[in-house]
Amino acid sequence: MSIMDYKRPQFAEVLERIKEPRKFIQVLTGPRQVGKSTLMDQVLAECTIPHYLYNADGVDENDSDWIRRVWESVRMQMDVKHQDEAVLVIDEIQKIKQWSEIVKREWDDDTRKRRQLKLFLLGSSRLMLRKGLTESLAGRFELIRMGHWTWREMADAFGWTLDEWIYYGGYPGTTGFIGNMSRWKKYVKDSLIAPAIEKDVILTSNIYKPALMKQLFELGCSYSAQQLSLTKALGQLQDAGNVTTLASYLEILRACNLLTGLQKYANDEARRYQSVPKYQVYNNALLTAYSGTSFDKDRIDTRAWGRWVESAVGSYLLHGVEEGDYKVHYWRERSDEVDFILLRQGEVVALEVKSGRRGMNSGLPHFCERFHPKRALVIGTDGIPLEEFFQMNVESLFY
Repeated sequence: MSIMDYKRPQFAEVLERIKEPRKFIQVLTGPRQVGKSTLMDQVLAECTIPHYLYNADGVDENDSDWIRRVWESVRMQMDVKHQDEAVLVIDEIQKIKQWSEIVKREWDDDTRKRRQLKLFLLGSSRLMLRKGLTESLAGRFELIRMGHWTWREMADAFGWTLDEWIYYGGYPGTTGFIGNMSRWKKYVKDSLIAPAIEKDVILTSNIYKPALMKQLFELGCSYSAQQLSLTKALGQLQDAGNVTTLASYLEILRACNLLTGLQKYANDEARRYQSVPKYQVYNNALLTAYSGTSFDKDRIDTRAWGRWVESAVGSYLLHGVEEGDYKVHYWRERSDEVDFILLRQGEVVALEVKSGRRGMNSGLPHFCERFHPKRALVIGTDGIPLEEFFQMNVESLFY
């Protein structure tokens, strides 16, 4: 099956919102290469309402009047064709400077004149979108989030096994390269990571040391599912910086759904923020791109594979954070450790990941004695099978 034939879960939601009466601007957002534009094309193919699609990708970023010209062109076509309603879709809108101010003005003008022109905006830079939405368009929009592809989606669309998804992650564009490791890595780094870092991160934030940001990203990806203090991280990075700078860069990478530093769980909020971060990628392809040797070798290395499985569990937990309204932490006290701690509205769920012959430490029972979580579960061997966990709704762990 090709990516054009497979419909992601958000397809039905977007199609339903197109059919609804005009009320809010609809914003479809998510990381690069997860299929936002493809999904919109699929929806428009089934949409019976007149629609107009524009892409800001090749437009001069300073040409903010481009949005007005596009909008006016659609209005004119609606009038000439006697269309009572229509849909305007603008892809990669965040690339135009001051886009949100123009959108606000034109949207409000249509609202005053009761023109039934529905607006769908697509964008991959969450930082630029978030700034424009919160500053200019507050109260006027709804978000539709598209995350990285889950195992179930990769299995249904491309026939991937669970082990393949754990190792190669959830980028559909890589499916043709998994038999050639060097080519696969080159594609991931050049076509997926580089544009995400250079266009969605560095150009949209106050990054004073781009080289340091890139080094931190590569180091963090290679350490996924492992802890490393920012002080020790500085010692491994070539560009000079400080811990505060690294912490701010890590927060930006988190906002872009690329890499995060999980904080240690503690009753004291201040202690959480002062903890050693546990690095976690949002897509295991990022771990493999910087740490993988080959699927065959890493799969039979019990210790290495255990880390890949733990990282995959972490990425899946992060996949549901925004919709499920929970936070992900880890816990460690001396030699005791629990891989993941989920926190939602005061309720706590502790998760320990076990793969193959990896033994259990005493962390989970000690954590339960101290914090009395609502649930304490093992994921993998002797617990919830990985095949079941990766199809679960993470929110159900709190029920």
